[in-house]
Amino acid sequence: MNVNDKPPSSAAPMHTGGLAAGLAGLGKNLFGLLVSRVELAAFELGEIRTHLLRLLLLFGIGVVVVWFAVAYWTALIVVLAWDSWGWKILLLMAAVFTLMAAGLLFHVRSLLSANKLSMPATMAELRNDRDALL
Repeated sequence: MNVNDKPPSSAAPMHTGGLAAGLAGLGKNLFGLLVSRVELAAFELGEIRTHLLRLLLLFGIGVVVVWFAVAYWTALIVVLAWDSWGWKILLLMAAVFTLMAAGLLFHVRSLLSANKLSMPATMAELRNDRDALL
């Protein structure tokens, strides 16, 4: 064996597989990316579910409490004002509660439009993936 002859080395790059191996690696990486995005979406959906259930529970309790408060205050106002106003106090109370209901409706719509039930991290990652792939 000559000094200039190189012994076979495992460190030399070997091209085994070519295009098929490259495509298989790309497919494997894309599948891993897809799995990680699905896991992120599932995590965020779990958080949204928890927040939504908490919101629904608080809403239910709030409705019951507000109903009792409104009923008792209304009854008190009607009893105190009936001698001087008569049936007009009922009309006034109906108008006040209608205005309050409209105000609450607008407030709830503004809270929902603030995107508290969206998945910002998942959507940002999906946009990044789309931009990187295209």
